[in-house]
Amino acid sequence: MEDVNALDEIHKGSSMGVDAISFILDKVEDKNFEKLIRKQYKSYKEIETRIEDIYPKYNEGKPHSTSMPEKIMTDWMVNMKTMVDKTTSHLAELLVQGTNMGIIEGRRILNKKNLNEEVNSLVEKYVSMQEKYVEDLKCYL
Repeated sequence: MEDVNALDEIHKGSSMGVDAISFILDKVEDKNFEKLIRKQYKSYKEIETRIEDIYPKYNEGKPHSTSMPEKIMTDWMVNMKTMVDKTTSHLAELLVQGTNMGIIEGRRILNKKNLNEEVNSLVEKYVSMQEKYVEDLKCYL
């Protein structure tokens, strides 16, 4: 059960990252910043796909994703927070904040759970990927 919960949480976190980047992309003017967040988007999609591939080993059905109301709320929040300030620095700050939430959730899972080696490895990859992107995003703050 712990493995299923971990996979669900990481899948949902990756989905939220995909959604947030999707909503921010049309506001980006800096080409290097755009390239970075497209790479981050791709990394989240890879994590989602990997979870979807292994999920049937642990549970029937599909892993949790962001619901339509959550997607709408994320879009609304991004629009509200970028209405006045669409600078690269502000967009990077929003992504750092969201990515840090994913890191915190991933670390909690790793610290509290006794996970199957395969699931543990995937959660570690998720956390490491996000920590790398936070470092990369810092130069745009």
